[in-house]
Amino acid sequence: MQAEPKNSQVGPEQGGSGAGREQGGSLVGQEYEVEIGPVAHGGHCIARTAEGQVLFVRHALPGERVVARVTEGEEGARFLRADAVRIIDASKDRVEAPCPYAGPGRCGGCDWQHAKPGAQRRLKGEVIAEQLKRLAGLTPEEAGWDGTVMPAEGDKLPAGEVPQWRTRVQYAVDPATGKAGLRRHRSHEVEPIDHCMIAAPGVSELGVEQRDWTGMESVEAIAATGSQDRQVILTPRPGARLPLVELDKPVSVLRVDEKTGGVHRVHGRPFVRERADGRTHRVGGGGFWQVHPKAADTLVTAVMQGLLPRKGDMALDLYCGVGLFAGALADRIGDKGAVLGIESGKRAVEDARHNLADFPRVRIEQGKVESVLPRTGITEVDLIVLDPPRAGAGRTTVTHLTSLAARRIAYVACDPAALARDLAYFREGGYRVRTLRAFDLFPMTHHVECVAILEPVTKGA
Repeated sequence: MQAEPKNSQVGPEQGGSGAGREQGGSLVGQEYEVEIGPVAHGGHCIARTAEGQVLFVRHALPGERVVARVTEGEEGARFLRADAVRIIDASKDRVEAPCPYAGPGRCGGCDWQHAKPGAQRRLKGEVIAEQLKRLAGLTPEEAGWDGTVMPAEGDKLPAGEVPQWRTRVQYAVDPATGKAGLRRHRSHEVEPIDHCMIAAPGVSELGVEQRDWTGMESVEAIAATGSQDRQVILTPRPGARLPLVELDKPVSVLRVDEKTGGVHRVHGRPFVRERADGRTHRVGGGGFWQVHPKAADTLVTAVMQGLLPRKGDMALDLYCGVGLFAGALADRIGDKGAVLGIESGKRAVEDARHNLADFPRVRIEQGKVESVLPRTGITEVDLIVLDPPRAGAGRTTVTHLTSLAARRIAYVACDPAALARDLAYFREGGYRVRTLRAFDLFPMTHHVECVAILEPVTKGA
């Protein structure tokens, strides 16, 4: 495959680094003065060397002229990764990174600390639009999208200010010092920090960064939304003993078993209580929950506004986690409606059944969607919600879903490339995108959340 044309926004995570082409010596450390082109999926921008080799450059913005230093790649590789180490001509959207740990070779947690908040959202919108066009053949207008990426409530801040949104932070521990920090970009090396600027107040108040974690591989800190529950999950190094955990606020402690990977309670509750859509949800063992404190309510609102559930509807909630959307559906379709949720994680299924115990017409099945759904014998439903993992649902599952004649389908996606691929499969099955909304629920990073509402294509359309 030849290097992508200059106006393409394909990202390096969508292809190899040059397999099948003769490669030479390492170019790591080589510097190029380049003009930065469009944003790419994954938190980079595209540039080209004078020889035409593609660079995926972090810490840059479209239109800038920079000196880019290669961080990965060899002669003859299809593309190189690089960092902008000197800005010659700066974009009007550039700001001084508020975080002292952001920048080339440092913490890899944020991609856009150097961009104004509005510019970050525009860049994310450009990525979504490019992925829709390239992978699904859709313009924003055809997807029912106005092209904007909306900030969460309270996140619209001036340049230089950072939303404190991350309610779950996975700290890595430097084995040499026992200090907690964050991984450098595409590295196992630890950037020691005193404070993470995007961490939610409930995480920061624990004081994880000020403690000695010798013997631990990682420390995950969780601050629940809507309750005072705090939790740390420790992953010890082989043979290490757990430390006595004394943090600045009351906290439950869990540990990851080094042999099985299972999560076990050390003391306190084995779960946290999260609030969304007027309900309390138990989330055990570090299980999945939206990280931004406004995300769960934002997404439930977008899904329900798009689906418009009716009393008596039959609905599916696929990849249902602890039952966020299943509960919202059940609450709106009433006693004569029914919801089937499918989730692969055993602990999440236990939590979902607990969380939805007051809805007798809700059933939760454990297993992979592609395996469980065909076994249910369901041939027709009214509504479908799917919130698949980052890789998306895939052709087989989408093909099955299009055979169920749902009135509307809500697709919640954290990866625009996977969403676009699956939307193309839905189109093959006779569904079109009615509306698409995008939300900036991961400020300072390249991640973005989308909600697409699909409906059957009417005859003659």
